[in-house]
Amino acid sequence: MARIRKAVLIGLVLLVVAAFGVSAQAKVKAAFICQNMANESQAFSEKQFMKYGADFGLDMYTFDAKGDSQVESQLVMNCIAQQFKVIFLNPNDINAIVPSLMQAKRAGLIVGMFSSDLSPANQKYRDFYAGSNDVFAGKQAAEAFMKHFPNGAKIVEIGGQAGHDAQIKRHDGFHSVIDSSNIKVIDYKACQQWSTEQAMAIMEDDIVKYGHEIQGVFVHWDNGATGVIQAAKAADLKGLYIIGIDGNRAGYNQVLSGEQAVSISQDFVAMAKKDMELAQKVVKGQQVDPINYIPLNVIDKSTIKNFPVPQW
Repeated sequence: MARIRKAVLIGLVLLVVAAFGVSAQAKVKAAFICQNMANESQAFSEKQFMKYGADFGLDMYTFDAKGDSQVESQLVMNCIAQQFKVIFLNPNDINAIVPSLMQAKRAGLIVGMFSSDLSPANQKYRDFYAGSNDVFAGKQAAEAFMKHFPNGAKIVEIGGQAGHDAQIKRHDGFHSVIDSSNIKVIDYKACQQWSTEQAMAIMEDDIVKYGHEIQGVFVHWDNGATGVIQAAKAADLKGLYIIGIDGNRAGYNQVLSGEQAVSISQDFVAMAKKDMELAQKVVKGQQVDPINYIPLNVIDKSTIKNFPVPQW
């Protein structure tokens, strides 16, 4: 009889759990430390972490580093103190963030890199990376220029936020290909932030220096391309072949209008989901691949009809 009563009690408990939707396992406390909410791609990404976190067993929180490396490092330390289990982050500076990540790993946190990875020497201080292959994105940009200018050209390059992983890799990938071609990069500057206004200011300076010598512009992000287009219009500089990276609504519309030649598109929804999927597996003690690339798409006049209008 005792066994029967015990079985009945267990059955009742299971029924109550099912009826009230009580999870047999509590959600894991996790944080997305956003590089800068003023950065459109990061604000959009933050929404994906919050939207889908529960699907991966995560109790998600978000914090804004406001484009400041010191603030971002302090937010990591705050997460350690507040006993988070998982943090996802896109560092403003891939080297400045390392000391705080070393402490996070010593404290037992799972560290997932989102969209930007650490340098190879420091990758032991994170568990995994999910994002685009930014070196490859830079190579794709170079190949597009070479295809458009088979006889050579003079172009300028405007980099993203100096010290950011994407800025470094897009620049390196681009020059690994373009430097052996007959296309000459006559000027290169990186920005302090991923700022449309800063990209526009750099382009204005380049127009003053080089004027109609400039035939094309490689700008590391599509909202930066918006600034380049505005500067060119103000100077009545026409016919520029402009390539950006991101695949956001601005880039999409600029390709559609013909103001931008190419947008190399990233999928931030897939990145966020992949990062959370990997964290869920690590929490369960499973092995995961340390580097997880999300495919890029090349959007130009010939392919744009194959892609939906971006959500951000």
